[in-house]
Amino acid sequence: MEPTTRDLLPEGLEDRLPAVAAAAARVTRAIMDVMDSHGYDRVQPPSIEFEASLASRMAGIEPRRMFRFVDPASLRTLALRSDITPQVGRIAATRLASAPRPLRLAYSGQVVTIKGDGLDPTRERLQLGAELIGTDSVEAAAEVVATAIEALTAAGARGLSVDFTLPDLVDVLAAGPLPLAGEAVEAVRRELDAKDAGALVAAAGEAYLPLLYATGPFAEAIERLAAFDATGALAGRIGALRSIAARIDAGARLTLDPTERHGFEYQSWFGFSIYAEGLRGLIGRGGTYAILGPAGAAGEPATGFSLYPDALVDALAAGEARREALFLPLGHDTYVAARLRVVGWRTVAALAESDDPQALGCTHRLVGAEVVPL
Repeated sequence: MEPTTRDLLPEGLEDRLPAVAAAAARVTRAIMDVMDSHGYDRVQPPSIEFEASLASRMAGIEPRRMFRFVDPASLRTLALRSDITPQVGRIAATRLASAPRPLRLAYSGQVVTIKGDGLDPTRERLQLGAELIGTDSVEAAAEVVATAIEALTAAGARGLSVDFTLPDLVDVLAAGPLPLAGEAVEAVRRELDAKDAGALVAAAGEAYLPLLYATGPFAEAIERLAAFDATGALAGRIGALRSIAARIDAGARLTLDPTERHGFEYQSWFGFSIYAEGLRGLIGRGGTYAILGPAGAAGEPATGFSLYPDALVDALAAGEARREALFLPLGHDTYVAARLRVVGWRTVAALAESDDPQALGCTHRLVGAEVVPL
């Protein structure tokens, strides 16, 4: 490899330099502290697992998005995680199978995919989340949405917007008041997600057209969805959405897009996406799902969310003021320096007479026992 290229990183991967790394640590701590305050216990699954385990705990997981390789010890295929949620599901179904339910677990860590999403080339992201295992009730859904909003607010996100969706909407309608042939279900689901009215009609989904207009600000959109539901097939879900929205109150702007499916491959009856003012793309996603048992058998219900705060981290790091630091000259009083660190000072000790405090980013200097501005 040429000397000029050997230190380049692969596309979609990057180093976090001091300001960004510090912001990431603060965001992670703020989010994890909120989840801990709501009773979510932290777990730390490994970055690499057997591919079969990662791909079999949730419906819709795509192994082709994972980096895979053969384990020289077991000769089985390993995968680098692209999502931590299935790992938490494995822990709940195995190591914590006998723990009392509902079980509240939280996590944080890096996830990696083979390629980025759409126009975003990023292949490694910070993922934090909470899983409420043993129930997918309205109360559980309301708790996780409210907790996610509180955690992001504590981390510094502003102007939050939460978009509700009903991932199994087409399945419910196709099995009841608006029947579809088996092969048409996926086509109608796809065209509703794409918001393509012409293609929806061509896919035998003309009766589903009103759903394209049951979107927008929650208060108006939920009324349009209720008006569409003449048979009452969606009454339970509509009532659940109203209850969850009432729990959020003024914590975030609420919208509804009942046919949104992208990113909700393993969610069941409820899903939500979170956006923040001034940040590109979504910052969080969650909903209800099932932890699958052996051979894909129906398993335990669960509700949870995952947060992806990298854009928030970058924004906070870019707007951060210069930190104060205290330069400690050679021969300084170590007791005084230790006492100053206890009360909050960040110190930088000289290692040679030639050390320049300003070049080292210091704002103050220790003179005897006194702190003097530079």
